[in-house]
Amino acid sequence: MGEDSRSTPIAGSDQERAQADTQRRNHRQPVGQDCGKRGDRGYDAGKKTLGRKRHIIVDTLGLIFALVVHPANVQDRDGGKLLIKQLGTRWRRLEVIWADGGYAGRFVDWAIGWYGRVIEIVKRSDAHQFVVLPKRWIVERTFAWLGKYRRLSKDYETLTESSEAMIRIAMINLMVHRLSSG
Repeated sequence: MGEDSRSTPIAGSDQERAQADTQRRNHRQPVGQDCGKRGDRGYDAGKKTLGRKRHIIVDTLGLIFALVVHPANVQDRDGGKLLIKQLGTRWRRLEVIWADGGYAGRFVDWAIGWYGRVIEIVKRSDAHQFVVLPKRWIVERTFAWLGKYRRLSKDYETLTESSEAMIRIAMINLMVHRLSSG
């Protein structure tokens, strides 16, 4: 029988062959990428969240003033700083910003000192039962509205900028539908 002309034997010792195999890359499994195929992602051990976090500032109707998306390993206080910086000195009539306990601490003093924003922390009750927290449900309702959009139901976007753009597009769609039906 004749040899198969399509396969060429690799010459050399087993060690040389193993080294040659490790130098070749599989086109389906990229090696050495900083952020991988899913962009910047992280893990927050406190919330047990893998991926990204979204921070928003909304008005009482649930419409977005400021928006930040970042990897989950960034603390809430640091995400809040990015949010307040984005808000800056615009909307001076916005007097009080309600936030949950993850933003407590030096962040509150920082927001007052740099931008004159009063941040009021909405504390949870110690009872192990469901209680609707005042004003905090407005943000949760906005996240629920955004979750109805397929692109936002899971973290499909590679870049955090793309995630922010998709959230803004979804919010524009919500506002247009409200204006057309009202």
